[in-house]
Amino acid sequence: MDKDKFSKYELARVLGARALQIAMDAPLLTEISVEKLEELNYDPMEIAKIELEADALPINVKRPLPKRKNVKIKKTKEEVDKEKELVEDEESDDDGEIMELATPEDEVVEEEAEGREGSEELQ
Repeated sequence: MDKDKFSKYELARVLGARALQIAMDAPLLTEISVEKLEELNYDPMEIAKIELEADALPINVKRPLPKRKNVKIKKTKEEVDKEKELVEDEESDDDGEIMELATPEDEVVEEEAEGREGSEELQ
């Protein structure tokens, strides 16, 4: 493993995992002399650092892929124009005359008004 390829957090995790294995009497992956081990005072972390530098650790680092983001796609000019037309059509329908149900009283009033207009024209 090359130290430059990993972040400080990944290195800490790998070294800590390997030091824990060594502390639990796992076999060493590199040949280290007894004098060197005594010099290191049998420190599992220092032994793990030596194994990392020797590129002897069988530990892989998996990095998660970035999460997908929902990106809002811009509407094309044609889609915007269609929406405007639909809105204009809806507005023009609202401006129309509201029709109500006719009642018999309304019809009588209208007939009387029509009768008066006809009589005025004859005079």
